[in-house]
Amino acid sequence: MTIAFEIQDMSCGHCVRAITEAVKALDPAAQVAVDLGTKRVQIETAAAQPDAVGDAIREAGYTPVPA
Repeated sequence: MTIAFEIQDMSCGHCVRAITEAVKALDPAAQVAVDLGTKRVQIETAAAQPDAVGDAIREAGYTPVPA
């Protein structure tokens, strides 16, 4: 399953790392692709549901909006 979010408050490498770690805590096998220029995150996961991924990103301190 592919899950995509726009995260306007993501601005640097630290943000990318924090978001990636939050997703990987749910599904260690997830593939996370981040584009800082467009502020988009695309996640390939077989184990995590979109709501759970969004919640994990929010808990990391960011504001994901489904894309």
